[in-house]
Amino acid sequence: MMRKKSISASKASLVLFLCQMISALEVPLDSKLLEELSQPPTITQQSPKDYIVDPRENIVIQCEAKGKPPPSFSWTRNGTHFDIDKDAQVTMKPNSGTLVINIMNGGKAEAYEGVYQCTARNERGAAISNNIVIRPSRSPLWTKEKLEPNQVREGDSLVLHCRPPVGLPPPIIFWMDNAFQRLPQSERVSQGLNGDLYFSNVQPEDTREDYICYARFNHTQTIQQKQPISVKVFSMDSLNDTIAANLSDTDIYGAKPVTERQPVLLTPTGSTSTKVELRGNVLLLECIAAGLPTPVIRWIKEGGELPANRTFFENFKKTLKIIDVSEADSGNYKCIARNILGSAHHVISVTVKAAPYWITAPRNLVLSPGEDGTLICRANGNPKPNISWLANGVPIAIAPEDPSRKVDGDTIIFSHVQERSSAVYQCNASNEYGYLLANAFVNVLAEPPRILTSANKLYQVISDSPALLDCAYFGSPKPEIEWFKGVKGSILRGNEYIFHDNGTLEIPVAQKDSTGTYTCVARNELGKIQNEVQLEVKDPTMIIKQPEYKVVQRYGQVSFECIIKHDSTLLPAVIWLKDNDELPDDERFLVGKDNLTIMNVTDRDDGTYTCIVNTTLDSVSASAVLTVVARPNPPFDLELTGQLERSVELSWIPGDENNSPITNFVIEYEDGLHEPGVWHYQTEVPGTQTTVQLKLSPYVNYSFRVIAVNEIGRSQPSEPSEQYLTKSANPDENPSNVQGIGSEPDNLVITWESLKGFQSNGPGLQYKVSWRQKDVDDEWTSVIVANVSKYIVSGTPTFVPYEIKVQALNDLGYAPEPSEVIGHSGEDLPMVAPGNVQVHVVNSTLAKVHWDPVPLKTVRGHLQGYKVYYWKVQSLSRRSRRHVEKKILTFRGNKTFGMLPGLEPYSSYKLNVRVVNGKGEGPASPDKVFKTPEGVPSSPSFLKITNPTLDSLTLEWGSPTHPNGVLTSYILKFQPINNTHELGPLVEIRIPANESSLILKNLNYSTRYKFYFNAQTSVGSGSQITEEAVTIMDEAMASRQVDIATQGWFIGLMCAVALLILILLIVCFIRRNKGGKYPVKEKEDAHADPEIQPMKEDDGTFGEYSDAEDHKPLKKGSRTPSDRTVKKEDSDDSLVDYGEGVNGQFNEDGSFIGQYSGKKEKEPAEGNESSEAPSPVNAMNSFV
Repeated sequence: MMRKKSISASKASLVLFLCQMISALEVPLDSKLLEELSQPPTITQQSPKDYIVDPRENIVIQCEAKGKPPPSFSWTRNGTHFDIDKDAQVTMKPNSGTLVINIMNGGKAEAYEGVYQCTARNERGAAISNNIVIRPSRSPLWTKEKLEPNQVREGDSLVLHCRPPVGLPPPIIFWMDNAFQRLPQSERVSQGLNGDLYFSNVQPEDTREDYICYARFNHTQTIQQKQPISVKVFSMDSLNDTIAANLSDTDIYGAKPVTERQPVLLTPTGSTSTKVELRGNVLLLECIAAGLPTPVIRWIKEGGELPANRTFFENFKKTLKIIDVSEADSGNYKCIARNILGSAHHVISVTVKAAPYWITAPRNLVLSPGEDGTLICRANGNPKPNISWLANGVPIAIAPEDPSRKVDGDTIIFSHVQERSSAVYQCNASNEYGYLLANAFVNVLAEPPRILTSANKLYQVISDSPALLDCAYFGSPKPEIEWFKGVKGSILRGNEYIFHDNGTLEIPVAQKDSTGTYTCVARNELGKIQNEVQLEVKDPTMIIKQPEYKVVQRYGQVSFECIIKHDSTLLPAVIWLKDNDELPDDERFLVGKDNLTIMNVTDRDDGTYTCIVNTTLDSVSASAVLTVVARPNPPFDLELTGQLERSVELSWIPGDENNSPITNFVIEYEDGLHEPGVWHYQTEVPGTQTTVQLKLSPYVNYSFRVIAVNEIGRSQPSEPSEQYLTKSANPDENPSNVQGIGSEPDNLVITWESLKGFQSNGPGLQYKVSWRQKDVDDEWTSVIVANVSKYIVSGTPTFVPYEIKVQALNDLGYAPEPSEVIGHSGEDLPMVAPGNVQVHVVNSTLAKVHWDPVPLKTVRGHLQGYKVYYWKVQSLSRRSRRHVEKKILTFRGNKTFGMLPGLEPYSSYKLNVRVVNGKGEGPASPDKVFKTPEGVPSSPSFLKITNPTLDSLTLEWGSPTHPNGVLTSYILKFQPINNTHELGPLVEIRIPANESSLILKNLNYSTRYKFYFNAQTSVGSGSQITEEAVTIMDEAMASRQVDIATQGWFIGLMCAVALLILILLIVCFIRRNKGGKYPVKEKEDAHADPEIQPMKEDDGTFGEYSDAEDHKPLKKGSRTPSDRTVKKEDSDDSLVDYGEGVNGQFNEDGSFIGQYSGKKEKEPAEGNESSEAPSPVNAMNSFV
């Protein structure tokens, strides 16, 4: 829920100033202007018309006035001149007309009672004050009187009169006792408007001797006390006792008992009365009635309604109060007093009169010579007031004549005024209820224009908001105002500007281009003046990321964002409010630069949060609501109703849902009889439901509790309900999960799940266990047990079926007839082994076994399946025995065959088969022997390449670890690899199986070869291993290489070449940065996936090998182990995979640069190119 508002501070202040200037044109308020301009007197302060003074203090009668020149003051008293110089007790304050009458030094206030009026006069006229009536306050003492005790019969009405002394102003009346405690008031006992204490009917508790009426005189701060009044109430019982003690038995006596009476009005008396009230006052109407029972007062207005919002009832509805009455409130008001015996009423006819009140009060006029004007004085009242005019305090009829002035009833018309026409006029509106007196001057001035606004005043406003540029002025005649923009700008006109009468220029929608200097020019026939003001238009302050509605769990954390954008020249101040008030003084509230974070949120944090951004020119705000949610409060006031034997109604009152609606209620119960302290799930109902009909079980002492659930979680459980113990009954159900399984060959174990406590339905829970052999005409055998869930039947035949049933019973009777289940007595081991076991060899690693099933009678239990035990006796290729490891395969159910996987080729095996039941395994069948055929061998165990020469290599190998048959031969394949990683022609050699080494001759010198080696049986070839090796280089060439490399000239040449290469690399780098290409770059562009592989000069050692499925190039710098053997597990990359048809090249330092592809060779590649390749030394020599 978001709210955003923007307030222009400058607009508000300028509008206020605009209003002030509209008044200033008529009555200039500028202090400097007032000091320079002549102005008739104006009364600024005076005492109230009815002025009640404290006779113990000095009397101060105020009269203050302003004017130019400053006015002088004089007073009249009771219509005649009051010469203050002749009275030593009276002084006038300096530069003021306020009188101070010194009473505290011997004077008496009563001597100065009267009607006073002040006159303020200067050369331009005279203003007068209201008639001020001075009266000292009075607080006279109570007259002494003898008060007789009031003896009243119980139930009668009573009025205790106060009759306070007449004071000025009237005192405030209240009733208290001797302990200065206010007497309690009620519908029966109350104080009237006149101060009397009214009893509608008295009660014995009203008896007391200290009913005291007090009168408080506020002006003198005194309280006067009436003598205490005694009231004694006689009850009927005590009165009868008194009469009986004074009369004989033969007399007829006995007072009537307290009787009820219908209402009678105590005040006002009679059936009608009248009331006059003045407009604007408070109308108070009162009705107090006697009666028993105490009457109730009701008010109506005949022919209309009591005014809404202005009507109030006081004093227990005995007083009708209408505030701010008007003529429309005149009418008949009826009060009705009613009790059970009847009613009484009184009609008050109300007339609202009105002292004079202004419709249009005269206002000061500032005119220039030759102008016209009017003074209007209009007032209303009831009756209609008379209007009279005075000029400078003198009735206008006898005032000096002025040809420019004409009186027309409530209006004075001025035509072609001159400076001598200046005067102060008084308008008096009066009727019998009061008067109004107003002063208004006519000031005729001839003044050149003056601009009151400060020069070069700076105005700053927000873009797209109004700009109000002030040009407060004064002049007589009234000047004309013009506005210009810029130093030499043209006059401003058009709809984009608004020109106010007080000189203000309004730009309704200021834009950035509105910034600049504005000139105001004021001119009349006496002169011209101008003033410049500056306008700056700022960017508005905006909240670009407003706080958003948040829902947070209690004790969580929440943040509101308030990211703002503002004009760079304005300094914003960010304020956060909660519910339009300051944030709580709590360290959990963290106010950041652009966010508000609340830690450990509580329920009190729920509310509306407002971000307010204030600058000197504008204010923006945005609000968001925080809703704090939590698990519900627990339900309460659980009540059980409608208790029946098998049901009860539970009702409850939900707890506070904590801002997350309750989705459902969970009802739980406790069985105080069987499981005290353990609560069980009973049922659940929707969150809108607060009652539920619960099904009950017999013989359970129930207590219930309710848990409320909402989206946040579960409430705490409610307080438990009252307990409800249901009556006992027969069990409703029997034990469940009845089973019969023998633990020994000669017994039957009967088990069941016992009933829970509340399922027993009564005391004395037991079980009747019954059994008989199935398919045999036996009678049921039964036994009754208690507090157990198992019974063992002994002496049974082995594994025969039984019919079983278990029935619950308690002290009240049996449960319904239970259903029967089938069980079996105990099992024994199977008696016979499977027969006719046959084996069919599928291949060298898989065989299928068959057998005949055993007769079910011999199983002597539940048939679970068959187990096949098999083990390897020996390998046929080695004729050597080893430790026998038997393997077991289980085939579930009544299967008669199975597959034996994972056999080893060319081996001899044995197996047997056994039947399995729940007791165990039966005897094994006779061992069956079978053999597996030959398979392909594993790879040779190792391959060594030794004794490299210029043209020969020696190969040594080990036989396969698993020959899997009779080896027939070995197959050797090899091919050369040139320096461009291309493969030469493949050569194949078959080697007898009894050989373990071979010398290869007629090889090329300094050439790398790749070898592929595997063994064969009659079934086929096994997996191969690979290796790479290099023949050594020519000794003469090696010597030449060493000689050249050790020559000084060669070393110098190499240094020069290196320097040249460095320079070329720098040039290439510069060209490349400019978009050029160099040779290697061109090759990189020609191949999508280039990889540079430098090759070092061969050191004569052998490389690593890989198997046939991993023909990768030999890694840079790879070497064989020290014993020059290569194992299959250590295979690595080779040079075979290097792409065909790629020409390598050497760079200047002798290293090889080439590109190869990642293609894998699955089979050895046949090559047509020559296997001879130049060595790195030859390449270097050719370079030289």
